[in-house]
This record gives sequence, structure tokens and C-alpha cells, in this order.
Amino acid sequence: MYDTSDFRKGLKVLIDGQPYIIVDFQFVKPGKGVAFTRARVKNMLTGSVLDKTYRSGEKLEPANIDERQMQFLYKEGENYCFMDQQNYDQVFVPGEVVGDSAKYLSDNLEVSVIFFADRPVDLTLPNFVTLEVVETDPGFRGDTATGATKQARLSAGAVINVPLFIEKGEWLKIDTRTGSYVERVKR
Repeated sequence: MYDTSDFRKGLKVLIDGQPYIIVDFQFVKPGKGVAFTRARVKNMLTGSVLDKTYRSGEKLEPANIDERQMQFLYKEGENYCFMDQQNYDQVFVPGEVVGDSAKYLSDNLEVSVIFFADRPVDLTLPNFVTLEVVETDPGFRGDTATGATKQARLSAGAVINVPLFIEKGEWLKIDTRTGSYVERVKR
């Protein structure tokens, strides 16, 4: 059991039989009365966010979450097929669970899939991925002093802003947390 003093960002708890993750929290000690903790929690199944208040010393049950390293294989319809790295089982993850992460998925990319009651509920990408530029406008010579950018479509489907010198066919390192260009990569 977790106590309110154990709260931290990313802690996974069970509230009313549903898995939640603590997004933010704040300990409050009013001048009069009992101290309490305000927590913003996100439902891992539905994605809804709630603000909850807990008195100091209240207990919460840990969520029975299983996190597995998996490798992306292919997309079939609205589902994405991943292979467990330990036992080589293949698992189909629904498109609504994958969400915006789909635009960074490339073949054989290793990701972390979170399961609740043997059902995939969340997907965590690595912080950086390497993708190929499949479409972009040509750059203009001599226009680099302003730090101007242009849009580029990547092999997995993401559209990001890149510097003007980036050409079609180049490989880029992309930050999946912000969706931004980091650097060119030699392949």
C-alpha cells in the first residue's frame, strides 16, 4: 500500500478498480486543520484526468501493472503487432492505445508496453528515434542566417520542422517527447 508521503510523478495506483498514474501532486499544510495532498491523476484506460484530494496518511493500493520490452513488427488494420522480447509472443495493440506514437514507429523499434490485467493500456517510445526523410521542399542557398525551417515528412509518417539544409533521403534523429529535430545521422 502507498501512503500519501510516497506520492511522486509517474506512480501507478489503483482507484476504484481502475489503474491511474500520478501526473502531478502538491502537499498542502494549511495554518489550521489537517495537512492534505492534492493529486492530478490520469486514468490509464480512458485517458481522463481527475483532481483528487487525500488527507495525510491515507493509503492507496498499487496498480498491478506489467511493463514489457517489445519490438514493433507491423500494422494490421487498426492494430499494431508487437513481439515480446522475452518469450517471442506476438501481441496486437489497438490503435487507440498506440495513439500519436504511431507516427514514430519504425520496423523493429523497441518500445515499452504497459499491461493491466493482461490488456495493453499504454505504450512508451524511446526518447530518440532515427527516421528517414521521405518528402521535403528543396532548401534555399544562403538563407541559413535566420534559423529558418521547413517541413519534412518522415518514413514513419510524422511531419516535423527541420533546418533548410535537410534533403530527401537523409536520416534524422528525432526527440519523440517533443517531436522535434535533433541532428542528422549517418546511415
